[in-house]
Amino acid sequence: MPEIAEVARVVHFLRLHLVGKTIGKVAAPDDANVFGKVGTSGPAFAEALAGKTVVGVGSQGKYFWLALSSPPHAVMHLGMTGWVQIRGVQTGYTRYLERTKGHDAEAWPPRYWKFHLETEGGDPKVEVAFTDSRRFGRIRLVDCPGQDIRKHSPLVENGPDPVVDRDVFTEAFLRQKMRSRHVPVKALLLDQSTVSGIGNWVGDEILYQAKLHPEQYCDDFSDADIATLYKAVRYVCQTAVDKLGDSDEFPADWLFKHRWGKGKKDSPTTLPSGDKITHITVGGRTSCVVPSVQKKRGRTTIDDDDVKEEEEESATPAPDETESRFFDGKKKKKATNGNNNKAKTKTKTKAAAEVEEERPSKKARTAKSKAAKQEEDEAKPAPAPKASRKSSKPKKEEKTTETPSDLGRRRSARLGGVSR
Repeated sequence: MPEIAEVARVVHFLRLHLVGKTIGKVAAPDDANVFGKVGTSGPAFAEALAGKTVVGVGSQGKYFWLALSSPPHAVMHLGMTGWVQIRGVQTGYTRYLERTKGHDAEAWPPRYWKFHLETEGGDPKVEVAFTDSRRFGRIRLVDCPGQDIRKHSPLVENGPDPVVDRDVFTEAFLRQKMRSRHVPVKALLLDQSTVSGIGNWVGDEILYQAKLHPEQYCDDFSDADIATLYKAVRYVCQTAVDKLGDSDEFPADWLFKHRWGKGKKDSPTTLPSGDKITHITVGGRTSCVVPSVQKKRGRTTIDDDDVKEEEEESATPAPDETESRFFDGKKKKKATNGNNNKAKTKTKTKAAAEVEEERPSKKARTAKSKAAKQEEDEAKPAPAPKASRKSSKPKKEEKTTETPSDLGRRRSARLGGVSR
């Protein structure tokens, strides 16, 4: 993702080629992400820029803007893959060129363009395009006087730029922010409301130069550590901006030159000094760390997780304790009762088994009682027959036995009837 150094590079080329020029043609097809998510549209953006003169270009962290001769002004964010191209000028830095290898450098407008414009009058004519393959970039219009752009959203919600706002971003400012938060120091540096412009690779470089571990909590550092961190922030950001984000020009002892090998075949896993490079996740981002240099000297996120687990175990109520009457408590109680019922069932089963060992089985008891009853019935005199309340008709399954003589007479009668 373009960070403070890459934005400084874009601003440099825009100031060099666009300031003082009047914008003529503007093409900006609508894009629901790039324009729409920040309250404007491609056609509205094109209409706002056409015919105006660019009087200045500014930046704050990862944001940059074109100050025009009249409002509204264009405020932009490069997102993950955004970039600004100028026709006939190599604006890309080394890593950008590596990522876009194979794209036709002569094609205009360039691939994935979101808007492109050209100046009118004067010589030479300048053509500028904003490109973004993944569409995480943002282009908006801010309607205010040019000198007040930073007093309006989204810039007003962001922290000071460590290079542009040296009078605001001081050691005392950083100490106050670190003392008032309880997050890993890497997460604090990435928070744009605290400091503008620091992204993943800049944050890792800062912590490596300061020899501080990214997982350590920001409120657990000494004043000496905070002073070291402040100097590292100023050093890394200022150096990266001065070099316009060109990594070929970065100092040889920077982690940046060796951090990009994760998951790549035959990539280095150590620094030239032999120190091992590892990758961990901090604040949801992959962080590059050199453990032999960045030692843990205080509480870290791992320590806090251990404490949380201990607290959860100690807070688990015993089965016979009274639970909360609120919703969450009821859920816990239900689960606890379920466990108790299981335990009771097991206890009951065990007790029943012990009793069954002492008593004969049900089948044995049943067989014994039947035999005893049969003996008693045989010993008793036969009872007098009782008159049956049921019909005297014979049951269907019972067949009447007929004598041969009766059978013969019935057959003769049937045959006689037939002959008649």
